Amino acid sequence: MSILKKMQQPLFWRNVIRVTIPFFIFVTLFSLVFTNSKDIFSGNFNNVYEINFSNGKWIRFWGFKIIFSFIYGIWITNKKMT
Repeated sequence: MSILKKMQQPLFWRNVIRVTIPFFIFVTLFSLVFTNSKDIFSGNFNNVYEINFSNGKWIRFWGFKIIFSFIYGIWITNKKMT
């Protein structure tokens, strides 16, 4: 079945959400810990904020992860659905 036919099924989108949300949480936590582990474990959350979220940086931080997670969810769901 083609991806366009699969996308017309409500089950496809429920499965996309089921894959996307946990993957989004994982990617976000991994990204924060990987790039700011020293500041997170020392409790320096102001530095984490300055590096990732201040001055409009939050758009790039969240935007990339949302788009990446959504594309991953569609890809995995398409592979798994018959």
